[in-house]
Amino acid sequence: MNTAKYTTGSSRFRRRLLLKVDDHEIPEGLRYTKEHEWVAVDAEKCRVGISDYAQKSLHEVVYVDLPQLGKQLKQSEVFGTVESVKAVSELYSPVSGEIIERNERLVQSPELVNQEPYGAGWIVVVKPSRLEVDTKALLTAESYASYLKELTKKK
Repeated sequence: MNTAKYTTGSSRFRRRLLLKVDDHEIPEGLRYTKEHEWVAVDAEKCRVGISDYAQKSLHEVVYVDLPQLGKQLKQSEVFGTVESVKAVSELYSPVSGEIIERNERLVQSPELVNQEPYGAGWIVVVKPSRLEVDTKALLTAESYASYLKELTKKK
């Protein structure tokens, strides 16, 4: 398994260090679930999406089932699905809280999940209710990279 660190030039993660496991990118500064969602914490809100590993495993995403605004989530609870030509995958919330924003662009352009999983392909924004507790259960970029190495070894 190949692991590398490099700095990306993309606008969303400019000058942010990335880890790379095989051909899967893992930006540092995010937190991850073992179900392959990521969360970016920004002041009082958390942006959520799926990882590069998840979108590559799904292949061509054709539909994203977005939750309703105001929906209350608990950490690890299913909040929607992503459909591809290959499979349907459930989305698990990395944090507890309220859905305050949905990426409506995904309704017309679900392929954004494949094209920019850490940028324009984000799925929801959550106003967290117990962020300090929830983040302790999430993986850092380094621990997620180690987890992916183990997963890809088994395949």
